[in-house]
Amino acid sequence: MRINYYEGLCIVKNLLVAIVFLGAGTAFGAAEPSAHVQYLFTNFLLFVSAALVMWMAAGFCMLESGIVRAKSSAIICLKNIMLYAVACIAYFVVGYNIMYEDFSFFVLPKVFELGLLSGADDPSHLTDSIAEGQFSLMGVFFQMVFVATTASIISGSLAERVRMWSFLIFVFVLAAVIYPIVGQWTWGEGWLYQRGFVDFAGSTIVHSVGGWAALAGILLIGPREGKFDKDGNPVPTPASNVPLATLGVFILWLGWMGFNGGSVLAYGTAKDAASLGLVLFNTNIAAAGGVIAAMLLGVITHNRLQVLWILNGAISGLVAITAAPDIASPVNALIVGAVGGVIATAFVPLLEKLKIDDVVGAIPAHLAAGVWGTLAAAIFGGADFLTQLIGIASIGAFTFVSSLLLWAVLKYTLGIRVSKDSEFLGQDIVELGIEAYPEFLSLEGLQSEMGDADDGKKKR
Repeated sequence: MRINYYEGLCIVKNLLVAIVFLGAGTAFGAAEPSAHVQYLFTNFLLFVSAALVMWMAAGFCMLESGIVRAKSSAIICLKNIMLYAVACIAYFVVGYNIMYEDFSFFVLPKVFELGLLSGADDPSHLTDSIAEGQFSLMGVFFQMVFVATTASIISGSLAERVRMWSFLIFVFVLAAVIYPIVGQWTWGEGWLYQRGFVDFAGSTIVHSVGGWAALAGILLIGPREGKFDKDGNPVPTPASNVPLATLGVFILWLGWMGFNGGSVLAYGTAKDAASLGLVLFNTNIAAAGGVIAAMLLGVITHNRLQVLWILNGAISGLVAITAAPDIASPVNALIVGAVGGVIATAFVPLLEKLKIDDVVGAIPAHLAAGVWGTLAAAIFGGADFLTQLIGIASIGAFTFVSSLLLWAVLKYTLGIRVSKDSEFLGQDIVELGIEAYPEFLSLEGLQSEMGDADDGKKKR
């Protein structure tokens, strides 16, 4: 019997449908799949989401290396891959257990999960694993990439003048102790959680923590040489690669779908799927609101488009909605993102007046917009406003003071600022012995080479 192409497709389709429903262990009219299938779907959601959040590390790397001057682009790339590795190890060694378990070292699979992995003939291993709702290390991986995001925020603020080794030590302590303590207060069901503090995916817990830690470092390390003139006015430092910075923002925008979407933490029912759809839509529309708000503000204040403001507007909108991307109205999400873009953009001249040199604008985008987003969870999402304020204040005070102390210890022991030669010539050539863009010669260098070539012709 011959089967034509159309009949073959129908057979394949019917087989797939049958596999799905048989795997779910339910009849066609059942409302939910089995716990086994929910376990599979939830693990898959966490895997995809964690991968997207990990991809945000590449976004931060491209954004930062595009905004800094060319002489320090390569060190930014190295610093970002190093901080990711250091943050992951620190969180694995002790950070996760402080945040969710107890003060112990390393996080390992549970006994029944090891039994399941070994293939032991004991049905309780499967039953207990499914009852957990997810494989334990998958959840750890998802949380791990969040702390790496916090560390990436600090990297851009201190760019072009912070010592690599001192910075990495700070990242280790941040990921091992500071961030997990804040996480225990909140997502670890500590005292702020019990008060009703709401921060769905980390406007404060992730982004403001990174902003406070960065601010503490900036105050101790000081501005870059020549950033402010003798009258205290900021001196422009043009970005080395705007297309690269723009690519970084698009990567972050995409990665944020995992950041907020994965924070639904379950994908086994129709309600979970609907919640995921709402969170993803709100996340996207808030970022768009931040872009448009920053664009309009630039036109109003400077009568022209400000490309770096617009890029930061997207980040600010994303940060702002992160505390409550599950709010019911996408219109409210658009407002939250737009206000985040305005706040972050308006914050830039304030920092310059205070002579605070934040190279990539991380404090406006992550700290200021993060505070706004956490308050917006009360304004639009029904959280208690006073509790949100208490959470913002307590997390901010703890993070800033502990970070300031750690930066101070590093400053007066190892030192936190590179040498004047390294800062003037660029960390790339002094510390790495390479240049990010060696094929691009300055006008002076090109004239010099042409002069040398002419001299050579005359001698011949």
